[in-house]
Amino acid sequence: MHATRIASAALLGAAALGLTAPPAAAVPEVNTTPYDFKVTPSTVAAGGRVTLTAGGCPTTATAASGVFDTVTIPSGGAATAAVDRDARPGAVYSVSFACGSETASVNLTIAGARPTASSTSLAPTRGVRGGLGGSAGGVDAGEVAAGAVLVAAAATAAVYVIRRRSSDRQH
Repeated sequence: MHATRIASAALLGAAALGLTAPPAAAVPEVNTTPYDFKVTPSTVAAGGRVTLTAGGCPTTATAASGVFDTVTIPSGGAATAAVDRDARPGAVYSVSFACGSETASVNLTIAGARPTASSTSLAPTRGVRGGLGGSAGGVDAGEVAAGAVLVAAAATAAVYVIRRRSSDRQH
């Protein structure tokens, strides 16, 4: 009975830890420069606006892409760019950043198909569509590590409590 409880707790902890690991497709791009180049949001509709940042860049940086004009990003700041209205829905465009001699590129995805007159409905609105919004960004390695530590701590606490209960019941 005692071994069954410990095995169950260990399996549940391992399953929880496995579920917190990000899938391979969700792993963000690796930035090999000392600067934190970002395009926010990483998926935008044609005609939308994106915010470009070059964190840590000591001078002004530039960002260029095939779907917007070259943008100058001030040191320690951010800049916005308007995506061309004729950007191809579903396409992934490369945004090239430059800070001094360091360069890197980040992907920008154009959101799905544009609505047509026949695909839009004239149904009355039913309030706000609550979704993930801006809370579902990229996967942060620090957050994944913190989640793994919490899961491991919970599994360890569960094993400790189960073992303590078992030893208290023995006469």
